Amino acid sequence: MSSEVEDERDWSTVIAGEQLGETPRRPRALTIAGSDSGGGAGIQADLKTFAAFGVYGASAITAVTAQNTLGVRAIHEVPADVVAAQIDAVLDDIGADAAKTGMLSSASIIEAVADRLRAHSFAPLVVDPVMVAKSGDALLRPEAVQALIELLLPLAAVVTPNAPEATVLSGVEVHDAESAREAARRIHALGPAMVIVKGGHLEGDRSDDLVFDGRSFEILSGRRIETPHTHGTGCTFSAAIAACLARGMEPLAAAREARAFLQGAIEHAEPLGAGHGPVNHLWRSPHA
Repeated sequence: MSSEVEDERDWSTVIAGEQLGETPRRPRALTIAGSDSGGGAGIQADLKTFAAFGVYGASAITAVTAQNTLGVRAIHEVPADVVAAQIDAVLDDIGADAAKTGMLSSASIIEAVADRLRAHSFAPLVVDPVMVAKSGDALLRPEAVQALIELLLPLAAVVTPNAPEATVLSGVEVHDAESAREAARRIHALGPAMVIVKGGHLEGDRSDDLVFDGRSFEILSGRRIETPHTHGTGCTFSAAIAACLARGMEPLAAAREARAFLQGAIEHAEPLGAGHGPVNHLWRSPHA
């Protein structure tokens, strides 16, 4: 079964509508990820995306990166106990209706994140298994992959690997639709409730994402856009899913809405920097 991505919902209208009469509590989401000094990916992309969906965003920073559209110049990991303390501080007080992970960098940070999420009995969780930056710079140590598989994937409501990440997680070389299906089956067997193998790295004039929930497959179809301005697409997609989950949407509906949002963010990207520029997280805003 396939569904063409469409911009089905005007979130500015939804948000404005909530402000009429008795305003319900604003949905909250937590991002656990690295900081991108260029503002296109990581914590910065996640918080912009949460805001675009009318969701209050909180953060636990796992690493500070010095990067721009050309590449990553330096990475400084936040100590695992400080990452854990950030998660506790947010969930003990503000709380969250959904969370997502991005750059986790090391096995010790993954262990700390999984431990605190289990301690808070937290759900739903979106795992973006960030391994490599758009520039090609490594963002996850090789020895941390097994910790991600064993500790974090079983906690995930949704996991969103691109083709190279799906290859690492599944052991299947993902190069076309059939290999993506087999990879999705194997990743699902590792524990996440839903797997979305993103198609941006595959060949063809479409950029289709494959969704598998353990029972059936769904295709989220999208147009491939020839542009260098795709920095932060994975972060933005997973953050949009988390935002929609925080708003009470079911996972498949959240994935569809997130795909539509990302499509527009790529289409409306503006040139910034000399390399891989960021998508436009505010493309639905009247001030974009």
